Amino acid sequence: MYGGDEVSAIVIDLGSHTCKAGYAGEDAPKAVFPSVVGAIDQMDIDEADNAEKNSASGTELKNSDKAKGKRKLYVGSQSLGYRRDHMEVLSPLKDGIVADWDIVDSIWDHAFRECLLIDPKEHPMLLAEPSSTSQQQRERTAELMFEKYKAPALFLAKNAVLTSFASGRATSLVVDGGGGSTTVAAVHDGYVLQKAVATSPIGGEFLTDCLMKSLESKGIVMKPRYSFRRKEIRPGEFQTVDLDFPNTTESYKLYSQRVIASDIKECVCRAPDTPYDEKAYSNIPMTPYELPDGQTIEIGADRFKIPDILFNPSLVQSIPGMESFAEIAPSVRGLPQMVIESINKCDVDIRRELFSSILLAGGTASMQQLKERLEKDLLEESPQAARVKVLASGNATERRFSVWIGGSILASLGSFQQMWFSRSEYEEHGASYIQRKCP
Repeated sequence: MYGGDEVSAIVIDLGSHTCKAGYAGEDAPKAVFPSVVGAIDQMDIDEADNAEKNSASGTELKNSDKAKGKRKLYVGSQSLGYRRDHMEVLSPLKDGIVADWDIVDSIWDHAFRECLLIDPKEHPMLLAEPSSTSQQQRERTAELMFEKYKAPALFLAKNAVLTSFASGRATSLVVDGGGGSTTVAAVHDGYVLQKAVATSPIGGEFLTDCLMKSLESKGIVMKPRYSFRRKEIRPGEFQTVDLDFPNTTESYKLYSQRVIASDIKECVCRAPDTPYDEKAYSNIPMTPYELPDGQTIEIGADRFKIPDILFNPSLVQSIPGMESFAEIAPSVRGLPQMVIESINKCDVDIRRELFSSILLAGGTASMQQLKERLEKDLLEESPQAARVKVLASGNATERRFSVWIGGSILASLGSFQQMWFSRSEYEEHGASYIQRKCP
């Protein structure tokens, strides 16, 4: 048992799009930065070193000399925003599961030492994890936290449970629209019902890619911010000068374009009130958007078509360049089907309660009109007796960070302090004991 309630715990939610970290008891995370990192192989570093000397200070460098050969990792929004020759953009996660522990390690390290400026030895750690995490992954997390960071205590909590706690409920159906995927999970009395977890590969990043491909097919070129310079020729009048960087990797170019496309999506997209229909939306008024290089583009039907992919995945096949999705498209279900399927896998006596507390969480849940559309579709498809209620916080910050906020609430409760998996228990029983301490 751990008894260190005089120091505040650290809560970390490493999502597929962003990593959120901060102190338990606060109402929002202190640090929010991308979950991807820049990586340069050691061979390329020698050439880049000269450029590095002239670069601005304050960049984050991590050396990892594991089996993958030596490479330098650049973590955080600032380090990623600075273009470097031969820098690849890598994600530590694949389908929500950690595929590269080296990168996870560098992300945690950045969160502790650069963002929160703490010594991990002094704070218990509450980490959020997806509902599908395997025992092997959890043991690896415990090993890293206790062996490398020497944390005094650890607790692993499921994303869906934390979202449920953030809204003050112990039982709910959580619809989490993350960057890499959308997950629907039933939570009952503070536990995830594993048999009722449904996932779909359509997340925020997938929608961003669809929007990018759709705009590209219309001849719109999104120039990454590093590829041009704007020069003022007369007051208020700018000229764009293209810059050429032949050693920029394809993955960095794509990352930079996604940042722009993601902003377009957040600014102009909204879920349509009724299923998207090409004819009905063909003469919809256009919405202007100014790209970083100064050109203004007009976005029409795509504003409604892209969000509707969440409800009708087969729409993807009509987007040029997304053909790779065609093979899996038939097996991907829309949001309302996932919700009903998930509830039907639960016991009959809790279904009513789940229908009346469907929680929307995650970055994609902030899409305008998404809540209203999901509620409308569910009312049409659910049993007559069910009282369907879709709940989403009115505050965009709370929706985006609901997992982190749930962790912050949980770790600051007095009654929770006896739940920690302490360092002494780890030394006595080993990493596998985490399964008993954090069910």
